[in-house]
Amino acid sequence: MTRLKVTLKRSAVTQTERQQETVKGLGLRKIGSSRVLENTPAVRGMVKKVLHLVEVEEVAGDGEQA
Repeated sequence: MTRLKVTLKRSAVTQTERQQETVKGLGLRKIGSSRVLENTPAVRGMVKKVLHLVEVEEVAGDGEQA
C-alpha cells in the first residue's frame, strides 16, 4: 500500500479551530514537521481540508514512519 508524506509548510495559527484540529490530527506540530501516513480515505480527506497548509508526497509502502 502506498503512503503519504505530509509536511506542514504554513502555520495553522490564523486558521479556523477546525483546521487547527485537523493539523493536530495528522500529527503535525511545527512548521517543517513531517509524518508518513497510510493512504486511506480518512487521511486523504483530512489532507484535502488543509491542503493550503501542507505539502504532500507519495512514498513507497515500506518506508519508516517519521
